[in-house]
Amino acid sequence: MLDGLGAGVSRWVALAVAALMSGFFIRARLNFLAIPKLLAPASDDKLPDCMVVIPARNEESAIARAVMSFPHDTVIVVDDHSEDGTAEAARKAGAGVLPAPELSRGAIGKSAACLAGARVLTSRWVLFADADTWYEPRFLNALISFAEASGVDFLSLYLQPECETWPERMLVPYAVALYFCGTGPRRNPAVLFNGQCLLVRREAYEFVGGHSPVMNNLVDDVKLAALAQRHRLKVALARAPHLGHARMQTGLRGIWRGFERNAFRFVVVSPWIGALIIAAALSMALWLPALAWLVKERQYVAAAGFALLPMALLCRWYGNWARVLLAPFAIYCMLPVLWHGMTAALLGRRIEWKGRTI
Repeated sequence: MLDGLGAGVSRWVALAVAALMSGFFIRARLNFLAIPKLLAPASDDKLPDCMVVIPARNEESAIARAVMSFPHDTVIVVDDHSEDGTAEAARKAGAGVLPAPELSRGAIGKSAACLAGARVLTSRWVLFADADTWYEPRFLNALISFAEASGVDFLSLYLQPECETWPERMLVPYAVALYFCGTGPRRNPAVLFNGQCLLVRREAYEFVGGHSPVMNNLVDDVKLAALAQRHRLKVALARAPHLGHARMQTGLRGIWRGFERNAFRFVVVSPWIGALIIAAALSMALWLPALAWLVKERQYVAAAGFALLPMALLCRWYGNWARVLLAPFAIYCMLPVLWHGMTAALLGRRIEWKGRTI
């Protein structure tokens, strides 16, 4: 009788865990798909009235690819006091290079660099793009066509994550899925704003004071969008999965630092979003104990189905069934990164990013 009771309880526990996991990660997928997608234009003969600002700090290895993915003479790289050959690499790639101003006390270097670059431009649109991003030839035309048709003033783009090493292939898709467990565009697009690729209508940007009002804020992109909303300007999100690419982290140390910073951001933007992401990560972490219990109780049929659940929920994020086999490792590797980044934010500690303490 006790054996039968244990088997029954294990099935109910596994069912509860499965429902929790499914709820979070189906929600994440729906949140992601709710963001409209850029479509490649039929023709790209005429260049749009848009200039590109790339704030860069210690990006010697990546900056040329970013610069060369845009039309000639459309890019200004603002060198944020790099300690390597970023400026020279940008010049060789064809960009104009502007040194970033000295930072005032408490200012975030990227915000200051963005502001410095935008101030020298007169184009109708300004695109702020990170140095670790690159784009297809029709990207700018697709972007401006979307912005003009939508009537937006501030537009944040989600790019296709590109992974070249096995730690990236393991962790990045899972991290993106967790991100969308926290919130979606229908709730408030401003909280999903990402400075990795940000288009602004120059007049609207100048109207709110540019990056100046958010200069001292770690989540300057989110705060800039919120500031625009307070001025009744239109903010929006879009996806560019086939037109824009980003390699967000490289190497194990880079992956740790990058995800730690993002976890820190979640809590700074909204403790509620941070709590939802932690809850989603913990629900996934319950998978292995529940699976072990099913096996212990000899519930082999239920265990077989339950074992495949994380892969089924995450397959679209990983792209195929071969890569999604890395997901179980990501589930448990991500926990210490989230914990460290979020506790640092909650306890008021500071973290290191690109040689600076923020």
